[in-house]
Amino acid sequence: MPPRSPLPQRLGLDAAWLSTAARPGESPDEWPLMRDWLHHRVGAHVDVDAFIADERFVVASGEPVRATDRYRSNIFVWFYRDLPEETPVPGQIRVLFRDDRIIVVDKPAFLSTIPRGRHVRESVVVRLRHELGLPELTPMHRLDRVTSGVLLLSTERRWRGAYQSLFQYGEVTKTYRAVAGIRDDLALPVTVRNHLAKEPGIMQAEVIDGAEPNSESLVEFERELTAAEEMALGGDGGGDGGGGASRRGVYRLTPRTGKTHQLRIHLCGLGIPITGDPLYPTARQVAVDDFTTPLQLLASELQFVDPVDGSERRFASELHLPLQPAPQR
Repeated sequence: MPPRSPLPQRLGLDAAWLSTAARPGESPDEWPLMRDWLHHRVGAHVDVDAFIADERFVVASGEPVRATDRYRSNIFVWFYRDLPEETPVPGQIRVLFRDDRIIVVDKPAFLSTIPRGRHVRESVVVRLRHELGLPELTPMHRLDRVTSGVLLLSTERRWRGAYQSLFQYGEVTKTYRAVAGIRDDLALPVTVRNHLAKEPGIMQAEVIDGAEPNSESLVEFERELTAAEEMALGGDGGGDGGGGASRRGVYRLTPRTGKTHQLRIHLCGLGIPITGDPLYPTARQVAVDDFTTPLQLLASELQFVDPVDGSERRFASELHLPLQPAPQR
């Protein structure tokens, strides 16, 4: 890992860094100048000569990399990436709790937890680091971009290990709620166990039949939606499956493991896919800036014993199902 960056965060984002340490099969003799090495490493994505001319590559001392600088091995170079334009994600990040160690927020649908791919500035981490002035703010777990609800973050690097270990060792009780179709022939409550796997680059995860279960969720029925709630969602079952069911209800979900898309797959496997799901049972093409149909899945509660002071912690979302599209920002 590099030493502390000579460049401060910008809009809540750390500067990118590179190391001149030779990779397997590389020889420092290949690059007489730092410019040559930079072309080799990032020339496909960055206008290296323009960055050098604008003094956008710097070394640990803060000095810029010059076009005539000789190549030096085992040093670090930092720079700010050019960020693509992003459509602002509607919805407010509500702070539910804050102390010196943690911040708990309600994440709106469509906002990424961390900067990733096409969603960089429009992520919880980048927004809050900038808004709250907390450069080391880090999520202790993740919610899918389309999932709403309670998210726990640590304020400083020194607290990360303690709170991350809670999730690593299953010491957090997580409760979700979801809107899905009602099947009168489905006996509830039920515990779903199976083996889930997700290939990199493939949007959908899948159930591996016959493999040792690595996921488990308790599914309980809470209530049927009112006529007014059905009307707000369209009132036609939303293409939820479940044998053509047109009635929908709220389900309480308690995951005992944390596999990617676990709850979405488990409800889909029961014949009651979650309302508004763009992936299960069938992947739909949805524009990245289409915020009209939130997934009706809410991370509603977190409970744990604080690893630092031993206190009982319980946080509940202030959002309510069924979720409505947020006003555009």
